[in-house]
Amino acid sequence: MPKILLIEDNEMNRDMLSRRLIRKGLQVVIATDGEQGIALALAESPDLILMDMSLPILDGWSATRIIKATPATQNIPIIALTAHAMTGDRDKCLEAGCDDYDTKPIEFNRLLDKIQALLVKEAAP
Repeated sequence: MPKILLIEDNEMNRDMLSRRLIRKGLQVVIATDGEQGIALALAESPDLILMDMSLPILDGWSATRIIKATPATQNIPIIALTAHAMTGDRDKCLEAGCDDYDTKPIEFNRLLDKIQALLVKEAAP
């Protein structure tokens, strides 16, 4: 069962997304800010991270840079989840180290396709 680290500060988004992921057979670990997300990435070794970019304490861009600069976590794929959907926002997320990008409100089936694609890519030799 793949383990997803969901880093999301909005309780409603966190609850809705985690329940839907669990129903799809994924294990979900939750962090509510960037600092906690980094700590859980190290402690839990998730298969994939869903990273809200607008987080308290440490934003998603900074948390992503730290995770990608840390040898123990640098290969974990990260999907940016953000309401920032302006021109250049996708590039900003990818430049920070995210492997993919999705906009809020979340279209669950599209996000699930992105998760599956990255998990398959990670499982390949």
